[in-house]
Amino acid sequence: MSASPASSANPLQAHVGKHPDEPNIMDPRFVEDPFRGFGEIREQGPLVRGRFVDDSPVWFVTRFDDVRQVLRDPRFVNNPTTIFGPDAEDPVTRTLEMLGIAPEYRVYMRSSILNQDAPDHTRLRRLVSRAFTARKIMDLRPRVERIADDLLSRLPGHAEDGVVDLIAHFAYPLPITVICELVGIDEADRPQWRQWGTDLVSMEPERLGTTFPAMIDHLHTLIGERRTTLTDDLLSDLIKVHDDDGARLSDVELVTLVLTLVLAGHETTAHLIANGTAALLTHPDQLRLLKEDPGLMPRAVHELMRWCGPVQATQVRYASEDVELAGTRIKKGEAVEAVLVSANYDPRHYTDPDRLDLTRHPEGQAENHVGFGHGMHYCLGASLARQEGEVAIGKLLARYPGVSLAVAPDELERVPLFGTWRLNRLPLRL
Repeated sequence: MSASPASSANPLQAHVGKHPDEPNIMDPRFVEDPFRGFGEIREQGPLVRGRFVDDSPVWFVTRFDDVRQVLRDPRFVNNPTTIFGPDAEDPVTRTLEMLGIAPEYRVYMRSSILNQDAPDHTRLRRLVSRAFTARKIMDLRPRVERIADDLLSRLPGHAEDGVVDLIAHFAYPLPITVICELVGIDEADRPQWRQWGTDLVSMEPERLGTTFPAMIDHLHTLIGERRTTLTDDLLSDLIKVHDDDGARLSDVELVTLVLTLVLAGHETTAHLIANGTAALLTHPDQLRLLKEDPGLMPRAVHELMRWCGPVQATQVRYASEDVELAGTRIKKGEAVEAVLVSANYDPRHYTDPDRLDLTRHPEGQAENHVGFGHGMHYCLGASLARQEGEVAIGKLLARYPGVSLAVAPDELERVPLFGTWRLNRLPLRL
């Protein structure tokens, strides 16, 4: 599997190599092969001193037990302003500047639920959590299945010389349709949202500098229009909360909550479906096992999320006080990066972690990986993502049992970005 060329002008790599003994998070070995790159530093010690995008110091936490400890310990906070103050320059502020985000729009990044801690995080999560209860997700399954069936029936029509891109015509359209229907994004706007999502994850300042303001302005317009004709969707529910009691949900929080739900609700799932399909098609023994026992699918999705999950690192966190972690004293204000990809391959926790084993996760037991995170910031839509993964992969294999890669595995092109494992395309023969 190869990585597409990264932008040579990307300022996020400007500090790589400045400190040979403290690897930068944008180091090519982490971007091009994070499994090996972070696996190497995982074996150097429980915590390894490195550098963040802006060249500020950061502790890489790479072992399974230590990563889970950081993610559930409230002393490690996501919002740096609680430590440094609202006007202080912190790594996130400097990174947003490097990404070309204008100052007046940075508040929308900083106010995301992903960047909040209790009690604000708890308040925001409670406002949307009822849309993601187990019962709600179960009730959504028939609709997810109908969308999948429709997309799969149309796949042959998208083929060129017998080859179809699963990402463009199935892995992306399925989750973006589901989350947009749930939130209340009009069908006509969904292609634009997909392009915006692609621009955002590119981490290219020339794209982000125009795309991010366009998204925010669009959401303000959408909220204003929806306010006049409320419907039965999550966006209307949030507008009602805001209008009834602005203290529970501010203008900025309303916009960023919708933004986060739509983007996180389809980007991650699309690449779980794509990565998982590619993994199965390159592991015929596991593919055969799944075909022989479709009831294995829930456990299979957990293993695929561990083995090739699209999210490979969390938000950087900050010690709100001096903390002892794995024998190392982390001082107040110091940054830590919990690296999910290395935790999910930790030989201290897994037997033969490099091997894809769809039977690895015991049925009915607690989640045995950190692909969806852990603790207070555990992925809100994890159950929906798992369901979409189960439906998508299961129906693809049932509809096209002879599906195969249209290129050699090492010819699959991956997007070269830190923190995410995603393919540019997934060319298949049905």
